[in-house]
Amino acid sequence: MTSRVEESLFSGVGRVVVLVDDPDAALAFYRDVLGFRVLYDRTADGYRFLHIGIPGQDGVGVWLMPATGDRERELVGRQCGDQPLLVLYTSDLDPVRERLREHGVRVWNEREDADGGSLHLADPYGNVIVATRLRGAERR
Repeated sequence: MTSRVEESLFSGVGRVVVLVDDPDAALAFYRDVLGFRVLYDRTADGYRFLHIGIPGQDGVGVWLMPATGDRERELVGRQCGDQPLLVLYTSDLDPVRERLREHGVRVWNEREDADGGSLHLADPYGNVIVATRLRGAERR
């Protein structure tokens, strides 16, 4: 008897949830600074469903979820502790770095090595995002 799974239970990743205090301010950063676009933006029964994503990847995105209640508000900007919330791939870090600096976003932990390079940045809430350039086409 084998334990190999013949078929995946899931077809892909849909949305990563990011808790925010102000969806419009978060959207301004992710759209205007990082280049995400709105995939879905509707309000139903007073609750906003704001999904954003990288152009060309409509099936995968980020849900900028308004924090409701004290516990969720405590987690805004800290929902991953000190670990990165997102890792974004790029073919060239130079324009990323330039764009971030143009918008006053602090960049740190820049590195270049045989595998590629990366830099760290934070969204307006303090969530850490890593921009990574991998050598070759392989994404890990």
